[in-house]
Amino acid sequence: MKNRNIPRYEYRIIHSLRRISRSVGIHSRKLNAKFGLTTPQLICLDVLAKANKMILRDLARKINLGESTVNGIVDRLEAKDFLIRRRSAEDRRKVYLEITEAGREMIRKTPPLLQDKLSASLAGLSDAEKRTITESLERLVELMGAEDPDPAKENYRNTKNLET
Repeated sequence: MKNRNIPRYEYRIIHSLRRISRSVGIHSRKLNAKFGLTTPQLICLDVLAKANKMILRDLARKINLGESTVNGIVDRLEAKDFLIRRRSAEDRRKVYLEITEAGREMIRKTPPLLQDKLSASLAGLSDAEKRTITESLERLVELMGAEDPDPAKENYRNTKNLET
C-alpha cells in the first residue's frame, strides 16, 4: 500500500509553475488595464530609461526578444509618444531609440516590474539558497526541453501570439 503522506512533488512543481504563470498574467493584465501598456512595453521603457538611448538590436538583445518583435513594441511606444527614433549624426545608418519625458513619467507612475521585485527578494537570500534555486530552475528548463531560443532568429512557434 502506498504511503499517502509522501509529497507529490510532480504535482507541487507543476502547481507552482502555474501559480507563477498566473501571477505574471494577472500583473500584466492589470498593467494594461490601468496604464495601457503591456509588460514587454514597460520592460522596453525601463531599459531605455536606464540607458538613455540605444539601437533596436541592442534593446532586443537586452530584453531577449527578436528584433522584429521589439520593432513592433517600439512602434506602439512611439505612437504613444513614450519614445522617439533619432538618426545618428555621425552614422546616418544608425537609429537610436530615446525615451521621452512622457515615457519617463509613465515609468514613474507604473508599479515596479515583477522581475525587479523578485531581484530585490532574491538579494536577501543566502548564496546557497540562490544556487539551489538557480540549479533547480535550470534543471526544470532542461527537463521541459525549453532551451533558450535565439530570439534573433525567431524560429519558434506562434511568435505572433506573444504579448507585445
